[in-house]
Amino acid sequence: MAKLSPIESEFESTEAAEAYNAWFRARIEPRLASNTPGIPHDEAMARVQAILDRRKVR
Repeated sequence: MAKLSPIESEFESTEAAEAYNAWFRARIEPRLASNTPGIPHDEAMARVQAILDRRKVR
């Protein structure tokens, strides 16, 4: 197990970095390969703003 410097990496070891990379690819690659239409930026930002506004009221 190679120890990584916190200046060079957020992971403590190469194994941790490789495990995260495998997890990330497993989550993201199917979405990138999907043919479903994406959400326009303006709509996505409106959804985020609505969530933030609801949380401010509490």
